[in-house]
Order: sequence, then structure tokens, then C-alpha cells
Amino acid sequence: MKKTTMLTYLDEQMTKKMTEYDVALDWNTKNHSIEVVFRLFAENKEHEAIDDAQGIVSEEEIIEFEDGVLFYNPEKTSADEDDYLAVIPYEGKKGIKQSILDGFVDYLNEVLAEGQSDLLDFLTDEEQEVFELKWSQESFDEAVKKYQKAEGDTYIAYPTY
Repeated sequence: MKKTTMLTYLDEQMTKKMTEYDVALDWNTKNHSIEVVFRLFAENKEHEAIDDAQGIVSEEEIIEFEDGVLFYNPEKTSADEDDYLAVIPYEGKKGIKQSILDGFVDYLNEVLAEGQSDLLDFLTDEEQEVFELKWSQESFDEAVKKYQKAEGDTYIAYPTY
């Protein structure tokens, strides 16, 4: 039987718990990182001109918003934290505590539900000039706490190739 890794565990949990959103995993072996990429979609019935962070203007009928969270090795990964909604360190080959991954999946589900609602509001409210997802480290930590066990926490290993 194959050993459960961060990649397989995240995939399994997201498949089970995140059925309403377009979510994918991108494992970058050279950069020692795992990116969780997600997309939100909303109908732009009025064909409003909307420009993204790079200044690209779109009037498409369906607006797609993409962002990501990066799991990274502080000693080996090179990444610009500003490119991600959040960055979460793991401990090299040892991996990461299962409670962090479980809390992450739960909290990301909340972030995306709120984000989907905010995106629809953004398209219908002319007063709202900017749309962005909101990540709260405090709320994430609370989600993780729900899964922490008094007797310790199981580590889920970083995948080997």
C-alpha cells in the first residue's frame, strides 16, 4: 500500500469536502512546493468591463478569478509570498501536521464560499471597486485547533519522487 503524502492527503480531503469549487493541486518538485490553485466563476450579465491585477480588461460573460495557497519548505522553496492568498510552511521531508491540512481544507472552503458571494456582490454593486479573497491567519489557526489532539499530532510526509 502506498504511503499517504501531503499531496495524496490534500487531494483526498479536497475531493471529499470541496465539491462546489474548482480546486487543483500543483506539485513543483524542483521548488519543493505544493500549490493549491482554485477558481471562482461568476456571470457578468451586464458585460461590465473589469480589469484584473495585471490591468487586463475583460467584458466576458463569465468572469473567472484564480488564486492559490502555497505549501513551502522554508529552507528550499523560492517564491514571492505576494503571489499567493497565503503561504504555509512544512517541515522538509517530515511534512506537515495532519491537523494543519484538515484545518486548511475546512478554512479554505469557508474562504471560497465567502469569496463566491463577494464576487457576485462585486459584479452587481457599482460602489465596490475591488474584489479579493480574504485570508485570516487567526481564523485559519482556529480551524487547525479543532483538529489538534491532546496526545500529539500525526505528520503527513512530503511526497518523494
